[in-house]
Amino acid sequence: MKSAISALLLAASLTGCATSWVVDSDVKSFSSIGAVAPGATYRFDRLPSQQADGARQESLEAMAGAALDQVGLRRDDAKARYTAQIGARVTAGLSPWADPWLYNGPWGYGYGGYGYYGRRWYGGGWYGGPVFAPPANPWYEREVSIVLREAATNRVVYETRARNDGPYTSSAAILPVMFQAALQGFPNPPQGERRVNIELQTGQQAKK
Repeated sequence: MKSAISALLLAASLTGCATSWVVDSDVKSFSSIGAVAPGATYRFDRLPSQQADGARQESLEAMAGAALDQVGLRRDDAKARYTAQIGARVTAGLSPWADPWLYNGPWGYGYGGYGYYGRRWYGGGWYGGPVFAPPANPWYEREVSIVLREAATNRVVYETRARNDGPYTSSAAILPVMFQAALQGFPNPPQGERRVNIELQTGQQAKK
């Protein structure tokens, strides 16, 4: 999804004029959970790979937990009716708005490669000969997922995913909003993929 909204947000971020921006997520959900009593309980369930990186998973669970609370679920590890499996993925690549001639042409340096004057990204900046152009703007693709199962039977009763891409670097600000988007319409969400837009103040991003 390389939407016009993302392009406008990118322009606003470059000018520094935006006071808020929209996290636009493409959401797809599947539900057989039916009615959910207010305050229904859940606990988090981790895959072995998630157990190996406990600090990262705790951070994701805190983000997802806030979204689960908003839809009326309550965490109770001892008396959970549901288990919640949380996932998240963030990948970085070359911005789709980068000039293809500049970055991939005969004098371009590519994304992280050698350039016309032997410039290479060392983690802190571009080094080497004269700089004729700035380095490529990165583009981030993000996805979050929540799977709810009945604790007694291990049967999946709710599955939802949200995808977003854009130029913003602050996953700590964006991922919580994506979890909110993923649970939009819970427990009986609309069928098919849908766009969920949530406005975020730039001040919230700056605090992250």
